Amino acid sequence: MKTKLITPEGYKKLHDEHEEIWLKQRPEITKIVTWAASLGDRSENADYQYNKRKLREIDRRVRFLRKLLPELKIINYSKEQEGRVFFGAWVEIKNETGEVKKFRIVGPEEIYGDAIGYISIDSPMARALLKKEVDDIVAVKTPNGIKEWHIISIIYIPQWQG
Repeated sequence: MKTKLITPEGYKKLHDEHEEIWLKQRPEITKIVTWAASLGDRSENADYQYNKRKLREIDRRVRFLRKLLPELKIINYSKEQEGRVFFGAWVEIKNETGEVKKFRIVGPEEIYGDAIGYISIDSPMARALLKKEVDDIVAVKTPNGIKEWHIISIIYIPQWQG
């Protein structure tokens, strides 16, 4: 089951997406569908068929967002988080081969699209890192066996600058 946590930035992004598709995109597509339907034979009308399909996709996404948004719990930064890995943290880790990874621990709805450097709170890596501190060694179960990672830094900022 997916965790229903989200960062304030993630919530705003989903809310803004809803507003964009409901108030802007949907009315535009509805006009095109209405116009294309007025031309007559819909079975061979590519404009009608394409835009009708697009309208269904928009409606499906709107329904999804309207159901999801009220269920999400926005997690704001708190001073008590400093020094430990919690939801919303930017974490830098390094393994024994010298490989370095930098990412932010966020809700599962935030890892899609242009969310480069984000991992879900539900991932094995995030679960292993929770409540750990800088210089801790963390064992993470992977498909290739257990990997150990050393925590280099933990930062709470809106966007990673590294």
